[in-house]
Amino acid sequence: MSKAFTPTANKPGVITANDLREGFNVWMCEDGWTPDPRKATLYEDEAIAELAMLQAIGQADLVVGPYIVEAKRGPNGPEPVHFREAFRQRGPSNYFHGIQAEQQAEASNV
Repeated sequence: MSKAFTPTANKPGVITANDLREGFNVWMCEDGWTPDPRKATLYEDEAIAELAMLQAIGQADLVVGPYIVEAKRGPNGPEPVHFREAFRQRGPSNYFHGIQAEQQAEASNV
């Protein structure tokens, strides 16, 4: 793995990057990339994660800076383990817009 973190069954991980055109945070999923981290593929095997990382690196026309980060299973999909990744999932912090506004709208409709 290119980073120090290596996913295992006890400490799974997800692959994240930034969308090349929009700049949003995205997560690798079964059919490409998603802005919804709950839909990310959770990797529990180092070899499979390494192959997925190679695929992500090969998609330089779609994403920049892919890396794997520790995650945990949650009731609605993968959840971040570290503060930095939880912060990235909330979207830009300079003002309330985009992903943050969409997530609040979804939460208020529930």
